[in-house]
Amino acid sequence: MGLKYTILGGDKRSLELGNLLMKDGNDVCIYGFDRVEQYKNETVNLNEAIEYADVIVGPLPFSTDNINVNAPFSSEVIQIDKVFNFMSEKQMIIGGKFSSEHEKILKNKNLKLADYFTREEMQVLNAIPTAEGAIQIAMEETPITLHNSNVIVLGYGRIGKVLSKMLYGIGANVHVEARNYSDLAWIKNNGYIPIYLKELKTYLPRMNVVFNTIPQIILNKELLKSIDVSCLIIDLASKPGGVDLEAAKELGLKGISALGLPGKVAPATAAMVIKDTIYNIVEEMDV
Repeated sequence: MGLKYTILGGDKRSLELGNLLMKDGNDVCIYGFDRVEQYKNETVNLNEAIEYADVIVGPLPFSTDNINVNAPFSSEVIQIDKVFNFMSEKQMIIGGKFSSEHEKILKNKNLKLADYFTREEMQVLNAIPTAEGAIQIAMEETPITLHNSNVIVLGYGRIGKVLSKMLYGIGANVHVEARNYSDLAWIKNNGYIPIYLKELKTYLPRMNVVFNTIPQIILNKELLKSIDVSCLIIDLASKPGGVDLEAAKELGLKGISALGLPGKVAPATAAMVIKDTIYNIVEEMDV
C-alpha cells in the first residue's frame, strides 16, 4: 500500500513530482497551485492538506524569505509557522534547503524532517540538467560554436566534473581551475587543461566562455579586468555566487547568474531525481 503525500507549493518540478508519485500508486494531494488552470479550484484548505499526508513534500528551495513556503503558483501565501503547527508527530516533512532555524523548530516539536537537497544522490544527478542548461545558455548567448572554443570551468565539484566532461564531448578546449592537487591530477588525466588558481589571470584573456561553479567570489573586479569583452560569463553557483556581476557590468562584460537550472530546463528529469531521493529517505527513516 502506498503512502499519502501532500505536495506543498513549488514550481513545475513539484507538479511533475506529484504526477510521478500518483503513477506509482501513492495517494497525492496537491496544494498551493491555484494559479495553474488544472488546480485553480482547490478544494482543501491548508490544514486539511497537511493532515491528509504521511509525508509532506516541500519545494526546492523550501522558502526564499524564511517566512513563507516557496509557492510561485499560489495566490495566497503559505506561512511556514502554520504548516509546522498543523503537523503531527506521526508525519514527516521533506523539502529542499531548509534553514537551520526551521530545522531547530521541527526538532523541538519532535517532527520528522529530511532535506533532499543535502543528499549526495540528488546532488550528483542534479548536476546533469545543470550542466546541460549551462551549455544551452552558452550556445544561445554566443555567436560561435562551443566546438573549438576556449572554455574554462571554475571548480571541480559535482557540477564541474559533469560540465567539463560534456564540454569536452562537444569538442571545446576545456580548461578547469581547481585548488586541490588530486583534482588537478584528475583534470589532467581526463584530457582537460588543469589551471591553478594563481594562474587564472594568465588564462582568462583567451577564454570565450567562463563557467563558475564555486559559491564564493572568485572572479573579483581585478580578475574580471583580464577577461575579453566578447567573453560570456555564466555563474552556476548558489548565492552569493562566484562572480562580482556588478563589477562585470561596469566593465562591459556579459555575466549571467543561472540558478535553478534543473527546474527550468528539465523539470521532468529533476522531478524524477527528487522522487527517487524521497523514496530512499522514506525507506531509511522507515516512514
